[in-house]
Amino acid sequence: MSDKGELPVSVISGQAILLVLLGMAVVLTIILSILSRSVTDIAITSREEEALRAFSAAEAGFERALIAGSSIPQTQIGDASFTASVSDFAQGVTGYNHPTSMVSGESAVLWYVAHNSNGDLECNSGAGLNCYTGNEMNVCWGKPGTPSGSATTPAIEVSIYYAETPGDYSTVRVARDTADPNAARTASNNFGSVDLGTCSVSGESYEFQKTIRYNDLGIISAVRNTENGLQFARIRMLYNTDTPQPFAVFLDNPIPSQGKRIESTGTSGEATRRIVIFQTFSELPPIFDSAIFSSGDLTK
Repeated sequence: MSDKGELPVSVISGQAILLVLLGMAVVLTIILSILSRSVTDIAITSREEEALRAFSAAEAGFERALIAGSSIPQTQIGDASFTASVSDFAQGVTGYNHPTSMVSGESAVLWYVAHNSNGDLECNSGAGLNCYTGNEMNVCWGKPGTPSGSATTPAIEVSIYYAETPGDYSTVRVARDTADPNAARTASNNFGSVDLGTCSVSGESYEFQKTIRYNDLGIISAVRNTENGLQFARIRMLYNTDTPQPFAVFLDNPIPSQGKRIESTGTSGEATRRIVIFQTFSELPPIFDSAIFSSGDLTK
């Protein structure tokens, strides 16, 4: 029989076992937490690597399609694969949203004449190379809600290149029109006014619009209604030095292809990445808009 105040051996053993179990539970919880975090980190790292491989594969598909000029079937490269498709964009449409926005001084070209497989200008309906003919186009620009009276309100300059004798590039001339939503500036820059209201092209909305009638610019019917008469329009954005602004055009007749749309998809494991690139046709640098050209000698 034990002395008073002393605990039985069985009670002490039970407390020791309980302390050991509690200690093991704490240690096991810490170990499981570390393992869970390690598994999560490994999974995240693995997915990041797969995403990088998928993106690299998509870039490889784009470069392959760019060189080949045609669609690429599924191609395996290491642990990743890619497919790429090449198609004309804006071909045969009357409403065209330009794929990129522009800041002041930048410009984009709208082609009236089709391009053949060699990249040369050609009008040949039998080969599917239909060129635009028409009498007017509506230019829309500016994000919805863009103020009209700001110093950075976007204005546009439209330069239309046409051949007085359709198909004869030695007779090419240029006609220009302008539009500025900021009425306070038109007194000094002599720009034209915009049309009332907003506009929408193929589901995209724009704050400003201007209808350009070729006849008002001196382009006669024999030119504008004959294929290979109207060549292209260069649309330049002005004043919006702070924010790139989008633009679109809506025409009275369909336009030819404006370039190539290349879509490439890369896949690696569970990751998929997609790249979409628009490749427009070659064009003269905008600086040539201000150059002087003469087929003969210049006389001072």
